[in-house]
Amino acid sequence: MSSSNTPSGKSREGNLQAPTRHPIDWKNPDYYDEAKVEAELERVFDVCHGCRRCVSLCQTFPTLFDLVDESETFEVDGVDKADYKKVVDECYLCDMCYMAKCPYVPPHPFNIDFPHLMLQAKAIEHKKTGGKLRDNLLSNMDNMGKLAGIPLITETVNAVNHWAPTRSLLEKTMGIHKDAWLPEFTGEKFRNKLNPNVSFDVKDGKRTGGKVAIFATCYINYNEPGIGHDFVAVLEHNEIPWIVAEHEVCCGMPKLEQGDLEGVESLMRVNVPHLAKLAREGYAIMALVPSCTLMFKQELPLMFPDNEEVQAVAAAMWDPFNYLVSREKDGLLKSDFKTGVGTVAYHSPCHGRVQNIGKKTEEFLRSLPDTEVKTTERCSGHAGTYGIKKEFHQNSMKIGKPVFRQMHQAEPDFIASDCPLGGHHIAQGIKENHDSEPTLAHPISLVRKAYGI
Repeated sequence: MSSSNTPSGKSREGNLQAPTRHPIDWKNPDYYDEAKVEAELERVFDVCHGCRRCVSLCQTFPTLFDLVDESETFEVDGVDKADYKKVVDECYLCDMCYMAKCPYVPPHPFNIDFPHLMLQAKAIEHKKTGGKLRDNLLSNMDNMGKLAGIPLITETVNAVNHWAPTRSLLEKTMGIHKDAWLPEFTGEKFRNKLNPNVSFDVKDGKRTGGKVAIFATCYINYNEPGIGHDFVAVLEHNEIPWIVAEHEVCCGMPKLEQGDLEGVESLMRVNVPHLAKLAREGYAIMALVPSCTLMFKQELPLMFPDNEEVQAVAAAMWDPFNYLVSREKDGLLKSDFKTGVGTVAYHSPCHGRVQNIGKKTEEFLRSLPDTEVKTTERCSGHAGTYGIKKEFHQNSMKIGKPVFRQMHQAEPDFIASDCPLGGHHIAQGIKENHDSEPTLAHPISLVRKAYGI
């Protein structure tokens, strides 16, 4: 690593302090200055090359280091700048390098925020090209869900997703890998079959408000509504009043992953006014997909730091198990569990871990009777839309292989992940690598099972 990376007159101390995340200045024209971003990519890549601490996290860093090691100079200056895109494309913004590995994040003088630099490069590419048709379709979750929600179309789409000839055609025409697991669509949307229950007395705890507002998420609404109904059952068993957001669209994480920041803003303009109203009314807002929770707690506040409604929603947003553990500590959660759930191989997803709330799902599952929890803390490899794309699917299976092996070796009664998509990816990986058909359940579904409700 070249000595030019250390700012003149500055010490290298500071990396023992808590990381500081800077706002994303994406409205500034300089944000899209390709020459400046290219220079920053070279600077950051040089630091990463000299450190290599993140080599095992994902495919982004091996791609970078291979480019360096195969160059004429064996340094970053020998890498063709056109190849920087190969590194950027491998990043799916899991945030683990920033939150768990990198010693050079702010306030360190190197001031490295690798995921948000990758986001900036993606945003420039998206502004130039408008994005690939496939990526734009995959990131438009509401349109896909609404179309597939028509009964006849739902049956057709689900059938096509399991038919080898059409999957091969889909791979050739759309770049969606023929072997990647794809979610089925439901004919009964979560939001369509709900009767909000506000009849319980509101009981506020020291840590938690006593009423919950559910942000359904695209996935729970269009693909696995049963997870949402399990959460509702747990809330009602504990006499916690609940409602659903009056109106919602996608949280914006799929568009963020593509660098479509204007698309993120358009979705924010729909979601935030409704959620801010709930926040002002004292609701704890929850989503059952960690990426959606993270979007409202971190990414939107960094994109819109001066928007008071965005900040209010962030303050009111809870991870469901963080909320349940807090209610338990307030003495306001029932412990009348009827049964244990056996051995659970639990996967802690990246977008849950980077929320800095601790191991709340694991903690709660361990409180269930006759339940043994064996936790894996490593990326499953699914990573939003990354794992289903033709050019990345094999890498996603490679990234997830240690997770598949460790969870299979637990000989579990259930495998579970807070991320439903990651859970299915793990189930596919275990089946393919270990010829075993694991039983998959969302952690909140296991809680309902333990309550016997």
